Amino acid sequence: MQAILVQGDTLSWQSGSDLSSPQGREVRIDVAWAGVNRADLMQRAGSYPPPPGASETLGLEVSGVIAACGPEVREFMPGDRVCALLAGGGYAEQVVVDERQVLQVPAGFSLRQAAALPEVYATAWLNLFMEGALKAGERVLLHAAASGVGTAAMQLCRAFGHPCFVTAGSDDKIERCKTLGADSGWNRHTGSFVEAVKAWGSVDMILDPVGASYLPDNQRVLAADGRLVIIGLMGGRQAELDIGRLLMKRQRVIGSTLRAKSPEAKGAILDELRRHVWPRLFAGEIEPLIDAEWPIEDADAAHAHLTANANIGKVLLKVAALG
Repeated sequence: MQAILVQGDTLSWQSGSDLSSPQGREVRIDVAWAGVNRADLMQRAGSYPPPPGASETLGLEVSGVIAACGPEVREFMPGDRVCALLAGGGYAEQVVVDERQVLQVPAGFSLRQAAALPEVYATAWLNLFMEGALKAGERVLLHAAASGVGTAAMQLCRAFGHPCFVTAGSDDKIERCKTLGADSGWNRHTGSFVEAVKAWGSVDMILDPVGASYLPDNQRVLAADGRLVIIGLMGGRQAELDIGRLLMKRQRVIGSTLRAKSPEAKGAILDELRRHVWPRLFAGEIEPLIDAEWPIEDADAAHAHLTANANIGKVLLKVAALG
């Protein structure tokens, strides 16, 4: 089986070991497209190892066609067009994954479009509505909003009636975010977002992949009973927490990761997507936003594009032409 191997500073598409037959509730998927995520860059750099037992190969989401099913599989059969949320292994010709981490491709969607769905919409839904516990009409601050997760989260906010303020790295990105559902925004290169957010209004929940460098300002704009959900470390891992402000405003700081969750836990998140998000995809209320794509052999170029923060939406790798 062909797969991407990390060899020093480069990614190489090479022959590797074949996968074992699917067991229990596992399915084997012939991969058409793989999504590129910032977690892949971190793993490649040695700072985000896969969970115990997961594939060492990069890649947290794929689309493709089911090739084989384990004896206990309930929901799928060979030939089904699917997308899947992985703990690793997506940069390869095939993956084996628990069926609870798999979704049918939404009606009318291509496998290319479907590859842009699992990781970003699962992450956005988990952290906005499950960890962040958004209630009707509550207001949201989204950081790094032009990312794959950010563009998904903005669309979910718009679809479910949550005004949102965004931060991103250029005025062009802010304007694009407004077309996706953002009410207002701030270019992070022009300084702190605090006064701009305060002028916009109160913030009940913040979704933040930046981490340490944004913590003090996040606390300043977060309303009483507000929730700060931190999902990344782009701005560092250590910062001073104002415990007085935390207590007086009853703020909650929540750390959240998706990758190491069990198949059962991931299945619960994907069940939520199937019920609440897939119908809106079918209706055209939300859509996967694809920024760029490369052949799997050019995975290095895709990583460089993401490292440069040049994307607005998802970056994809084409593995095979499966329709």
